[in-house]
Amino acid sequence: MLAETKHLQKPAQYQSSWFDKVIPHIELIAALFSGVLILFGWILSSIGMSAASVGIYLAAFVIGGYAKAKEGIEDTIADKELNVEMLMILAAIGSAIIGYWTEGAILIFIFALSGALETYTMNKSHKEISALMDLQPEEALRITDGIEMKVAVSQLRVGDLILIKPGERVPSDGKINDGKTNLDEAAITGESFPVSKTVHDEVFAGTVNLRGTITVEITKPSSETLFQKIITLVQSAQSEKSPSQLFIERFEGTYVKVVLSVVALMMFAPHFLLGWSWTETFYRAMILLVVASPCALVASVMPATLSAISNGARHGILFKGGVHLENLGNLQAIALDKTGTLTKGKPEVTDLVLRDDMTEEDFLQHVASIESYSNHPLASAIVRFTKDRISKELMKPEDMEDISGYGVQAYLGGVQWKVGRAEFVGHEEAGQFENGIAQVLAEQGKTIVFARDDKGIAGIMTLKDVVRTETITAIEALKQEGIYTIMLTGDGEKTAKAIASESHVDAYIAECLPETKVDEVKRLKEQFGTVAMVGDGINDAPALATASVGIAMGEGTDVALETADVVLMKNDLPRIAEAVKLSKKMNRIIKQNVIFSITVITILIASNFMQFLDLPFGVIGHEGSTILVILNSLRLLKN
Repeated sequence: MLAETKHLQKPAQYQSSWFDKVIPHIELIAALFSGVLILFGWILSSIGMSAASVGIYLAAFVIGGYAKAKEGIEDTIADKELNVEMLMILAAIGSAIIGYWTEGAILIFIFALSGALETYTMNKSHKEISALMDLQPEEALRITDGIEMKVAVSQLRVGDLILIKPGERVPSDGKINDGKTNLDEAAITGESFPVSKTVHDEVFAGTVNLRGTITVEITKPSSETLFQKIITLVQSAQSEKSPSQLFIERFEGTYVKVVLSVVALMMFAPHFLLGWSWTETFYRAMILLVVASPCALVASVMPATLSAISNGARHGILFKGGVHLENLGNLQAIALDKTGTLTKGKPEVTDLVLRDDMTEEDFLQHVASIESYSNHPLASAIVRFTKDRISKELMKPEDMEDISGYGVQAYLGGVQWKVGRAEFVGHEEAGQFENGIAQVLAEQGKTIVFARDDKGIAGIMTLKDVVRTETITAIEALKQEGIYTIMLTGDGEKTAKAIASESHVDAYIAECLPETKVDEVKRLKEQFGTVAMVGDGINDAPALATASVGIAMGEGTDVALETADVVLMKNDLPRIAEAVKLSKKMNRIIKQNVIFSITVITILIASNFMQFLDLPFGVIGHEGSTILVILNSLRLLKN
């Protein structure tokens, strides 16, 4: 993996060289060239030039089999255990010994071709990393004391200001300090439409500035940008093996030993027990060596897993390993955090109820003028809502006082205004306002903010952490897959009940502490078996680690991202159901591959013992099944 990373990080001027374009396909080129040599050798042999054809076949052996032979010998020395590659080498040599040069060479050719296809799958799984590496600019225009200077991206530090002009790519993650523009974020988020950005909005490395010139303040080192996380996650996923792959690898070592033992026995036993000639006995032993090799079985899992991981990465679903991808297909229940997962994570004003003599413009102007000087978490939501709704300028409050836990009071135009809880503005009067509408709105899980002037209650505002527009679609898609959904939240019972109803989840647990979430996930695992947890905050990390599969929102905290097994880069909840479908499809294809490869091996071995099978058909049947298995796995690369 380290070698692969170095190759990807080569300077751009070398990326497009002819040599670098050929290198990834050298194994396929060698396999195809050996096929051409075999055809030439067969032509020479058919016209009576057998001696010359042997030399051609030897060249085909070396050129086509070099890569796999090298891999097999190195792995055998390192693991101190024979492998499938060694079986193929022995089978090809055995075929040549008994005079079947053409069959031995075809065996090498098809084995090399299947290996090249497997390498192609690996290269495809790295494609997303290579594409992202190309998106990263190598230089940035840094502004220091008003002076512009080009510097390497690696030299940028948090707090630096950089200038990004129209048509340029953003070199590092940051927030806009000055200017506004539209950004093409398709390469990172998958969003096809340009996104409008203005002061204080986040920008991501690798995205394209389409319209305006902007000044960006760096918020993360280049090594910690969003797309660097993508690269790291995909690389770790490619190096981690699924349970199926680990089983196949453990099975392979034992199987190879059994095959070699049976082949050694078959080189003598049929001659004495069944009366076969020595030529027939050795010939059948060589066929057994070819057809019993578990090449197709070995290739049943890894190409499929890599193809599925590659597909997921292309669609903003990052798996940290094949084991997590495989587990998703067995998912029976999923627990979801509320804030930032099912909801937007930011409160928004949802209702305004005003006194008869109060206009919306005046009410919002007075309330926002006070809240603009408050540090309360809800204050910024009120100010943001107001600025979009009124044309009047906000006023400067006098004698402002912030009473912690209750509200804020100040004078505006000589009139005292109070904004806050019912107890702060007058509990009885607040309860009676507009026939007790506050109680009705509170039952809907909304937070009530009262405002009072010198005439009494001027009006109320309600705020709520709004459910994401895609949440219902995501939950319904999960239910269609037969997955039980439950919401875990630290909010009170009323809010939890309202959000759960809006989200269409099957159940909810309110007033959850981090340890409560862990206990609930453990309970779900006991009840359902394979359980996923979706979250984005530090308090979700323990539950993410406890679940069978932890799924983090891409804009979540670093702790959540590091703890999770799967990351949704675009915070796109419907992608979870897509990931489950991808996992089920991968598991289905792996089963198809395993059943098909075992069936083919069984039929070929039986046919050989019954003396129905000749070596050419054994070679074609065995190696052809390997190629078909790999091609079947490549279907997972499609959308």
